[in-house]
This record gives sequence, C-alpha cells and structure tokens, in this order.
Amino acid sequence: QLGAIENGLESGSANACPDAILIFARGSTEPGNMGITVGPALANGLESHIRNIWIQGVGGPYDAALATNFLPRGTSQANIDEGKRLFALANQKCPNTPVVAGGYSQGAALIAAAVSELSGAVKEQVKGVALFGYTQNLQNRGGIPNYPRERTKVFCNVGDAVCTGTLIITPAHLSYTIEARGEAARFLRDRIRA
Repeated sequence: QLGAIENGLESGSANACPDAILIFARGSTEPGNMGITVGPALANGLESHIRNIWIQGVGGPYDAALATNFLPRGTSQANIDEGKRLFALANQKCPNTPVVAGGYSQGAALIAAAVSELSGAVKEQVKGVALFGYTQNLQNRGGIPNYPRERTKVFCNVGDAVCTGTLIITPAHLSYTIEARGEAARFLRDRIRA
C-alpha cells in the first residue's frame, strides 16, 4: 500500500502563507511521509475545517524504522532534529501562521521530543499537538515536557499497551483513524482559532 506524501510546507511560498500548517510524523514501518492511517485521516479532518492549510509529513532522515523505538526517547536524535527543522522552517517562511502537529506511535514520540526542544518564537507558534498511541506517554506523564498541557491532546485507546510503557502492539494500537479525523481534527482546529 502506498503511503501518503505531503510536502506543503517544503514546497510552499513565504509570499502565500496559508491559514494554518500541520506537521505530522507517521508510525513505525508506515510508508510515505504521512503513513496510511492516522496521518491522512487527521489531514482530511483538518482540511474539512480549514481549506487553506499546508500539510507536511516528517520524512528525510526519519525512515520510521522499528529499532529506533527502543532508544530512551522512543526515537533517534536525527529523527527529532528533522522534526525540529520543519518547525523552524514554518517559523522562517510564515512566522504569523498558526502551526499544529500530530504524531502516531513512534511519530508521537518524535513530535513530542521535537516540540519540547523548540525555543522561543518557534515553540510559541505551535498552537496545538495531537498524539496517538503515544509511546512515551508513561515516561512523559501523559504530556509533552516543557509544553503547555492545554495545547496537548493525547489519544490512547484502552488496551493500547504502548501507552503504559511497553512496546507491545495490540489491536487497540491500530485503531485511531476515527479519532484522528474527528475529535483530534476539531481539537487542532479550535487551537488554531484560539
């Protein structure tokens, strides 16, 4: 199955900034830079509320390999740095445009770590983050270090063992599409408009 690829931020012009920017990191082994489940669903949900939005998947060095899940922060520093590069790019191109972010599984760990390491205006521009099947949920106490809790929404299904400190994949870990398209998209929309 082909994974979705979205490069709206990379290809977008600073002379034509959108109403919002979404940066998304997919789960392990998912193809494309948006993956095939949560990413496209979240993007579609947001696009139904905000027509003029740049969608950007985290790609490049982030190959969504399985092994990096076992690192202390749930992904590698190179992957985190690629996420940070995209947030900085959004600030450089469109400093007045609200940015929101999402991540699934390893991608949730990546986005959480990247956002926690942002500074100043770049972090302030990130208005909301939705995390699905958050592999660092237990370690980070259900939030993102150094980032406001009211800007964060964590989706962890009952029975999703990665949310309780293991890397055991259960069926519950594979069923976030409905929340992504619905509740999560509405949360990010409200954060954009806040």
